[in-house]
Amino acid sequence: MSQSDLPRPRPRRRRPLRTAAGLLVLFALIGYFAVQYDSTVGGGGAPHCTARVGPRDSYDMSPEQAANAATIAAVGVAKGLPDRAVTIALATAMQESALRNLDHGDRDSLGLFQQRPSQGWGTPQQIMDPVYSAGIFYERLVEVKGWARLPLTEAAQQVQLSGFPQAYAKHEPDAAVVTGALAGDGELSCGGPAPTGPGDPEKVRAELNRIFGKDGLHTAPKEPTAGAAAGRPVKEAEVTLVEKRDGGERAARGSRAMAGWAVANARGMNIARVSYAWRGWIAGEAKGQWQQKGGRGAKSGDGDPHNAEYDEVRIFVAR
Repeated sequence: MSQSDLPRPRPRRRRPLRTAAGLLVLFALIGYFAVQYDSTVGGGGAPHCTARVGPRDSYDMSPEQAANAATIAAVGVAKGLPDRAVTIALATAMQESALRNLDHGDRDSLGLFQQRPSQGWGTPQQIMDPVYSAGIFYERLVEVKGWARLPLTEAAQQVQLSGFPQAYAKHEPDAAVVTGALAGDGELSCGGPAPTGPGDPEKVRAELNRIFGKDGLHTAPKEPTAGAAAGRPVKEAEVTLVEKRDGGERAARGSRAMAGWAVANARGMNIARVSYAWRGWIAGEAKGQWQQKGGRGAKSGDGDPHNAEYDEVRIFVAR
């Protein structure tokens, strides 16, 4: 057999291009999921909010998610409903929309709770309004017989009629933390820059009046030294909205919900400062944490001029 008759070896397949392409796809997927994670928890230094109850329990949210969660909680508190109702509502919205006000969904589902106009939840415009959608969720929840004693997933399912009735349960621990932060003894902190433009105090007032259904907010006198004392431009503290309620746990709960709402919506409404009782929050400072400013009953000069007779919320809108 001559050399030419011998079978020629098959050429080796070159794989570098395929390998490189596979690595690019892998890195793209890693990048995609990293972005999704970052957008969910506010990582990488981006503006974000954290609900905390006690030293260990916390839940991270984007500013959008926090604003929606705060609205859901505020509507429940304004209706005089207990924490259990707020937790059920928050867990439902976490499952249905990840606390985002979606303009799409399965069939004609919309909004935070993925409510359907064709099923009598309201018009698309109404459902896309977080105040309305939270309000009608609570209305239908309290119509469920014994809702407060039912397991969370069962109570939510009787309102939602979901195709995945067990899905709500996994959100209960996080929803309870957010409830505690917005209506209980926890706190909501939101990091991010200070306002760079003016806010609209009338818009803030109108939205809070719409949620709480009252006219207790009023514009307080200017505080010409408030900005200078903290090293900030005075213009950031020229407009103050003040809400006062005579004591009692229900009043305190409402004020806590209002303060949490203001912090959660600070980025979207250019709110510069919020204070409640003897504590204060300042946009762009202290990593978004609440700071203690004097004690309960502190007089002006020792901290915020609040006393034990009032659960007072003060909202300073940039101007």
